[in-house]
Amino acid sequence: MANSFFRFKQFTVNQERCAMKVGTDGVLLGAWCDVSCASEILDVGTGTGLIALMLAQRNGSANICGIEIDKDASEQALENVNGSPWSDRVKIENVSLQNFALTTERSFDLIVSNPPYFCNSLKNPDGRKSTARHTDELPFEDLLKCSAKLLKSSGKLAVVLPVAEGNLFAELAENIGLNCSKRVDVCPKPDSAPKRLLIEFSKSRTETKTDTLVIETETRHCYSPEFKNLTKDFYLK
Repeated sequence: MANSFFRFKQFTVNQERCAMKVGTDGVLLGAWCDVSCASEILDVGTGTGLIALMLAQRNGSANICGIEIDKDASEQALENVNGSPWSDRVKIENVSLQNFALTTERSFDLIVSNPPYFCNSLKNPDGRKSTARHTDELPFEDLLKCSAKLLKSSGKLAVVLPVAEGNLFAELAENIGLNCSKRVDVCPKPDSAPKRLLIEFSKSRTETKTDTLVIETETRHCYSPEFKNLTKDFYLK
C-alpha cells in the first residue's frame, strides 16, 4: 500500500484521498518542463497538486492554477497547497478542462499534464481510479484542443506519456497546430527501450530537440547521475 504522504525537500504531499499517488512520471514532468519564462501556468489533472507545487518551487513568481475533476483529489490538492510555502500563488479548482476552457478568460504561458492514457484497456472497478487512468473524461483530442485555445501565442504544452500513447498524442497535436519542440525518451536502465516520453509542444514550427534520460544504472535503486541532477531539488535522498 502506498504511503499516505510523500515528503519532498520543501513541501509534503498528502495523498490518502487521491486515486493516483505520487509517482515518477509526475516528478519527471515537474522537474523537466521549462518554467523559465512562464508567469501563468495551468496544471491539468493536478491530482495531489504535486506538479503544481514543483513548478511553484522552481519559478518564484509564477501564478499557477491546478484543475482537477475529482472532488476528493481537488480538496486534498488544496490541503497540500495550503500547507506549502506557495499558497498565495497556487490555486486549485474542482473543474474539468473542458468546462474550464469554456468559462475562463485567462491564457497561459505553460500548460502541463500527466494525463490519463488508457483508451481500450479493462477499467478499474474503482470509478475514481478509472477516471484518473482512462481517457473517457479527458480524450487526447480534448486536451490538445483546449490547450491550443488556452495557450498564449508563445505558450508551451508539456506532457508525460508512455511511448505508444506519446507518439499518437504528437500526431494528433500536429493536426491541430501544436508542434513538437522537445522530446526526451525515458529509459528505465541503460540498455532498456524507452518506457515514457517527455514532450513539449508549441504553436510555432521549430526543429525538435531530442534527448534520452536513463533512470537507473544496472543496479536497482541506484539512480543515474542525470536523473539525480534533474530531481536533486526535490527528493530528500
